[in-house]
Amino acid sequence: MNVLSVFMVTNPPQGGWSELGQTRPPLLKLFVALIFPLSLLPSAMLFYAGTHYGNAMVTGYSSKPWGSIAIVFFLTEVVTVLLMGWLVGQVARQHQAQLSTRDAYLIAGLAPVPLWLSSLALLVPNPLFTLVVAGLAFAFSCRLVYNGVYALCQLRDGVAAAAITHTVMGANLFVWAMLLWLIVAL
Repeated sequence: MNVLSVFMVTNPPQGGWSELGQTRPPLLKLFVALIFPLSLLPSAMLFYAGTHYGNAMVTGYSSKPWGSIAIVFFLTEVVTVLLMGWLVGQVARQHQAQLSTRDAYLIAGLAPVPLWLSSLALLVPNPLFTLVVAGLAFAFSCRLVYNGVYALCQLRDGVAAAAITHTVMGANLFVWAMLLWLIVAL
């Protein structure tokens, strides 16, 4: 399992997800090899951007406690992946879709990869650029969830996969908004 695997699971919906469902990468390996390292990236980028040119992004941001913010952000990201796995499974069951707990966590572990990688946009001290990259990453993340749900639940109805994706990504958007609010509030 590597970051390039994410690009295999975007098109078509049955594409790389079917292979992932058959190979069954262990969840511990997924967490150790993908989730933990990539979830460190946004925290490191926040720390870097905040300490190097925080005021260029937003006035007054250079003086924030970026070390503490980065740690809280990292821990929250890991907890969010765990909660997302649970949520994907619960929402799928509400829609009478068959999804194993392992597959729900596989979706939850791969879905935020574009968002984590989008944090590299913080290398450019331009808030608009960062927002555009984050918006594109969110769209790509939605596509990953949709394709994962569609393929691993073996759905024949794209509407059911879209409904599950809508609920899960709506909850994730709320959590990300709360994380950003936390950064502003600290």
